[in-house]
Amino acid sequence: MTEGSGFQLGVIGSLALSVASSVSIVICNKALMSTLGFPFATTLTSWHLMVTFCTLHMAQRFHFFEPKSIDFRTVVVFGVLNGMSIGFLNLSLGFNSIGFYQMTKLAIIPFTVLLETVFLKKKFSKSIRLSLLVLLIGVGIASITDLKLNLLGSVLSALAIATTCVGQILTNTIQKRLKVSSTQLLYQSSPYQAAILFVTGPFVDQLLTKRNVFAYSYSLLVVGFIVLSCLISVSVNFSTFLVIGTTSPVTYQVLGHLKTCLVLSFGYTILHDPFTARNITGILVAIFGMGLYSYFSVQESKKKSADDSLPVTQMAQKEAAPLLTTKNDNNETKKLNGTSLAVKDSLE
Repeated sequence: MTEGSGFQLGVIGSLALSVASSVSIVICNKALMSTLGFPFATTLTSWHLMVTFCTLHMAQRFHFFEPKSIDFRTVVVFGVLNGMSIGFLNLSLGFNSIGFYQMTKLAIIPFTVLLETVFLKKKFSKSIRLSLLVLLIGVGIASITDLKLNLLGSVLSALAIATTCVGQILTNTIQKRLKVSSTQLLYQSSPYQAAILFVTGPFVDQLLTKRNVFAYSYSLLVVGFIVLSCLISVSVNFSTFLVIGTTSPVTYQVLGHLKTCLVLSFGYTILHDPFTARNITGILVAIFGMGLYSYFSVQESKKKSADDSLPVTQMAQKEAAPLLTTKNDNNETKKLNGTSLAVKDSLE
């Protein structure tokens, strides 16, 4: 098996793990919050991160991976930023209508593209941009219902978009620039993410639910679902860092909308949630957009790999081609930009 084939299998595996674990935790948390009446989402997320850190700590003690130190300031800023992202997303859901919250999640993709284009000089082809537009339209049709605006909710949504975009871009950038794996980065940053949510979570949850997480009456069944949710979250957090590190923040967001479509479909087929022709149409359009994005991404990846594998002389010819001169009928060389060039001279 070639190195490229192994990398592709790793990417496919990380995408599959992310989808499976995320859909599983949504189902588990829906049962915990809707059926069993445990509404403290932010506090639950802090427990997820603490369990994730403890699991990774045990894993490195048994030498399943080698920890790598990261600059203290970098990892603290990164951890706090991701913790704030989770908090702002929960607050956005609490202070906005479901429709406006879905619009907030949809806005993360174009803002991520904008930030990567402006600050990282990354280029997105017209085909990729078109496929993302089709995807967003489909998800919007499938999931957006009411759109009620309010000032506080809009500010919280803007903060959620900003922190989420920057956090996910940093997840990808830190792994590549510092040459750390997704496991190493998650191990270093999860304590700080957990800490900020552990401190702020009870206040955020009380603000949203008017209930105190410490005054909640915990039954054995609720505790069991909390433990199950925390165990699944280890896979969710790991696969999130893995997908962003091996692909890109935009691809991770595309994957997130696939999960939304799967959860909607699951709710209809298994739980018999209300479903309309609009939902079905939106999901089909979204899946078509995801298919386009996947196709164009693979094609561009193959093209890039082919360019990277070209011999030095062919690369030089390719780069020099726009500058090479053409000869007129009298075999005289035309001047481009005031400089006379010949093929032989350009390659020497």
